[in-house]
Amino acid sequence: MARKKPEDLRSHRWYGAKDLRSFGHRSRTLQMGYSREDYSGKPVIAILNTWSDINQCHTHFKQRVEEVKRGVWQAGGFPVEMPAISLSEPFQKPTTMLYRNLLAMETEELLRSYPADGCVLMGGCDKTTPALIMGAVSMNLPMVFMPAGPMLRGNWRGNTLGSGSDSWKYWAELRAGNIDERAWSEIEEGIARSAGTCMTMGTAATMMSIAETLGLALPASSAIPAVDSNHSRMAEACGRRIVDMVWDDLKPRDILTDGSFDNAITVLMALGGSTNAIVHLVAMAGRAGLKLPLERFDAISARVPLLANIRPSGKYLMEDFYYAGGMPALMAELGDLIDGSQKTVNGRTLGENLAGAKSHIHDVIAPIDEPVKATGGLAVLRGNLAPDGAVIKPTAADPRLLRHTGKAVVFEDYNDMAARIDDENLDVDADSVLVLRNAGPLGGPGMPEWGMLPIPRKLLKQGVRDMVRLSDARMSGTSYGACVLHVAPESFVGGPLAFVKTGDLIELDVARRRLDLKVDEEEMSRRRAAWKPPAKKFQRGYGAIFSEHITQANEGCDFRFLEGTAPTAEPEIH
Repeated sequence: MARKKPEDLRSHRWYGAKDLRSFGHRSRTLQMGYSREDYSGKPVIAILNTWSDINQCHTHFKQRVEEVKRGVWQAGGFPVEMPAISLSEPFQKPTTMLYRNLLAMETEELLRSYPADGCVLMGGCDKTTPALIMGAVSMNLPMVFMPAGPMLRGNWRGNTLGSGSDSWKYWAELRAGNIDERAWSEIEEGIARSAGTCMTMGTAATMMSIAETLGLALPASSAIPAVDSNHSRMAEACGRRIVDMVWDDLKPRDILTDGSFDNAITVLMALGGSTNAIVHLVAMAGRAGLKLPLERFDAISARVPLLANIRPSGKYLMEDFYYAGGMPALMAELGDLIDGSQKTVNGRTLGENLAGAKSHIHDVIAPIDEPVKATGGLAVLRGNLAPDGAVIKPTAADPRLLRHTGKAVVFEDYNDMAARIDDENLDVDADSVLVLRNAGPLGGPGMPEWGMLPIPRKLLKQGVRDMVRLSDARMSGTSYGACVLHVAPESFVGGPLAFVKTGDLIELDVARRRLDLKVDEEEMSRRRAAWKPPAKKFQRGYGAIFSEHITQANEGCDFRFLEGTAPTAEPEIH
């Protein structure tokens, strides 16, 4: 394809016309202190920066955005920083997942309504990665994703701490009385030591790794620790590369194919990645006009071994993963399981980018003939309790619970669970199945990360550290345990989970991919007839839009009116 000329640039419609409106665009750009030489005939690069004072993962983005700009200037582009909603995982309530689609919409509309020729997407904290990519794919301008990178290892009394995973671990020990408040306070002070995302294989690390695998981020960019000087150089390289992408008109839908998504699922399994990635990948594929049924995840999982020995499925952290070779090393070890013919943002194929890559530390990234575990990290379940699917991360669960039958202990919602879980009179034992409902896309609302239900305190004191837990919620990618998640349809819309009663037998069989409620159909019909739909959560605002248009977990939790690749007209410039 011939390279674009300056008059072919999208921004030329704003800056290049000889009319009163373009006079206004040029004069206002001069008002900001730029000269004509800064922008005339050059690609305008939108830098979508999800920095804010309340996003702990992105505190280094004030510096990184200047480095991206430096790269854009070096390559002959005109950089324009555009702040976007930050989606801070620990602070935004009830969940950032409620607002993922809002950031996706903002991304698409920023790129549509302003004179952007291409964009650099600055994200990493869990939902920012899929949201930015979803919006940019829908707009389909040349783009590079710049990952935030993981934080440094945590430390407490000589023990290496992993964010999220060790929070859950030591919280259980505190509740059991095995550590005191002083120790807990020290852990709080030592678990998050720098800018960057969770350094376990949580949702942030998983989605940044997937962005690189899909070909939307520069090679070897996703695992660089946020405070490493290599991260600064990578940010600058993103700025340089996007300018050439604009001239070459290399767009995300030129890169995203069925094959690139199969690569992403393969990597997800080899990493032991977050269950959240399933929902995000389905939504991202939908924006590219591709279908990604849950069965594809399960089929790929069956043939992909777990190679990354990273918490919560393994031992190490993302800093170690980076030193071991990062994503190029992992994909190289996967060999023929990766389709190397797929395109990437640097203009080369994935296979070309992987040439010469290998694992430098086999205990962190295992060779394929000596995997950490023989099969991948996630499994998709079906059955009369989850007709549209549910997911579990077997690699992070106690193996004895992967085939289990127990009596349900049902919690109506999160508040009910919080009020009763530590009640000494709760009728529960180690074989019980904890059930949380009304925690899905509509019931939560937003499908919060409530799926790792706490073990009842009286069982913790008995030494119990894992139980089968079942919900229509999500779970933090840093969490662990025999947690069945994303049960679809959710209970709030009358899915079978709404009809479970305390004392019912629930059977989980991961090997058979089954999740079943041992109640006959006649009784289920009676319960279904007696069920009354709950009241809507929102009466106005964005929440009302969310409630009206959100899809279920197996469909990606996107808005129905944003799916697919239907064209939207470019703005009129008058």
